[in-house]
Amino acid sequence: MRKLLPFVIAAALLTGCQTSDDAMSTSSTPVAITGPAASAIAGDMASRLAEQIGPAGATTTIRIEKDTSEFATALDAALKGWGYTVITDGKVGKDIKLVELVYAIDGFDGQVLARLSTSSIALSRAYTTTTAGAVPASPLSIMQRN
Repeated sequence: MRKLLPFVIAAALLTGCQTSDDAMSTSSTPVAITGPAASAIAGDMASRLAEQIGPAGATTTIRIEKDTSEFATALDAALKGWGYTVITDGKVGKDIKLVELVYAIDGFDGQVLARLSTSSIALSRAYTTTTAGAVPASPLSIMQRN
């Protein structure tokens, strides 16, 4: 009887850790956003990135992959608006601090999830898109890497 009671308690505690098969999915869907929504999201994310990596200087250059999507174009313009030099070909001078920037736009539960990542920081935020633009639907998530 003494050995049975701890076993029953442990089993009861472990059953609380199980999840059913219809749990929330972690998959997301790539989404194409256009016009005002792309500009609003890119502008907000670029300003948040500038807050985290510091002001643009003569020695800071951001490298992003060449892309012709609306969001890539809007992000390029937003970063340049903050004073950053943005390149897509990877060619920089010797004394230039190169910041590799990776971005993603995914659809999830009727919203758009925007993510920007560098080697030292990752930012993400959910947005609700409208015909007039986009509004943040979540707080900004900041992950700093060592």
